[in-house]
Amino acid sequence: MADRYIEVSLVRRAITCTARLLDDRAPITCAAVWDALPLGGDVYHAKYARNEIYALFPPFAASEPPLENPTVTPIPGDLCYFAFAGAELGTKAYGYDREVRPGTTLVDLALFYERNNLLLNGDVGWVPGTVWGRITEGLEAMAEACNDLWRTGAAGETLSFRRAG
Repeated sequence: MADRYIEVSLVRRAITCTARLLDDRAPITCAAVWDALPLGGDVYHAKYARNEIYALFPPFAASEPPLENPTVTPIPGDLCYFAFAGAELGTKAYGYDREVRPGTTLVDLALFYERNNLLLNGDVGWVPGTVWGRITEGLEAMAEACNDLWRTGAAGETLSFRRAG
């Protein structure tokens, strides 16, 4: 299979980077994401994992992908996939209590833009994610935009994923 690429963007900030799908390491997750593209949603900056931005989506695969190519220490340029039960996120501690309801599932597509990340949640422990993509171009500009998002706020910003080309 030929390499597949996507564009990941912060829409309002007009910043885009390119990522290669890791079909050889996470084939089921890559297929699920690729088939669901384009995707976009409100962006959030992580509170616990450090240098991470992400968007939350309703499940989009026919069945939830298994954990593939797992990590608890993502590095700059990693794209990770997580699935969470609404009961895990639907609390005031996370800030999603108006949008997330118990009994639902959410998919979290995340971009890690700098070092020293640790996927350890005080409520549930280790939270391994599937590394399904790797930024190949534009990480430096995206990291600057992510730092701006951290400092000035995420309100009104969209994180989008679409096929490159």
